[in-house]
Amino acid sequence: MASLNAIVDYTNELLAVSQFNDYCPNGLQVQGRPEVHRLIGGVTASRDLLDAAIAADADAILVHHGYFWKGEDAAITGMKYERIRRLIDAGIALLAYHLPLDAHPEYGNNAQLGRLLGVSISGGFALRANIPIACHGHLTEPLRHADLSDRLEAVLQRSPLCIQGHERRIERIGWCTGAAQGYIDEAAALGLDAFISGEISEHTYHAARELGISYYAAGHHATERYGVMALGQHLSECFDLEFSFKDLPNPV
Repeated sequence: MASLNAIVDYTNELLAVSQFNDYCPNGLQVQGRPEVHRLIGGVTASRDLLDAAIAADADAILVHHGYFWKGEDAAITGMKYERIRRLIDAGIALLAYHLPLDAHPEYGNNAQLGRLLGVSISGGFALRANIPIACHGHLTEPLRHADLSDRLEAVLQRSPLCIQGHERRIERIGWCTGAAQGYIDEAAALGLDAFISGEISEHTYHAARELGISYYAAGHHATERYGVMALGQHLSECFDLEFSFKDLPNPV
């Protein structure tokens, strides 16, 4: 069992949260009991994840998508109230890390996805406060478009949508998990053959074809599971916690 404050302080420093101007607060979002023995991880602090944590008698929850996003109504009513009420009634703390978890060079979503795809990171782009969020690297051997689709499906257990922007084989790729399709212009400017992210917008189709870069929409949830998994496992080793990841179904 470890102190909640010690876990939060350690994780905030590890992920350098003070360096990010994010869309939400990073770190402890909802206070819980002061000691943590069992930590539950997930992508989003949805009602289903909260109920799973309550059923597991968890002391804290670690997620990538928490609460209190910029631009949303600040009132704690409706769905937000029900979620926060569940946490408070159960005495469960909520820790959420957004951009700091995307960007971390070891435990981050992008670093972990690159590792799973077998791609070594050679550089970064899409800077936020001079910190690169997206990554790029070389495949060990050039792949056909269909081969890269197959590799993504094998890793993520989800068939990606591929917008083919050229006929050549793919060797240099960029990737940024989640809703990062807007970085396709920067990826193309780097001369990459393909860019992988989670979601796709209507205009992404045209951008890929006109910029000559192939785009893979591999799923927001599917691409952002691995940062919380890696970070939670690390915290369990540092603080002698029980950690488990709840991979709740989400087709998006």
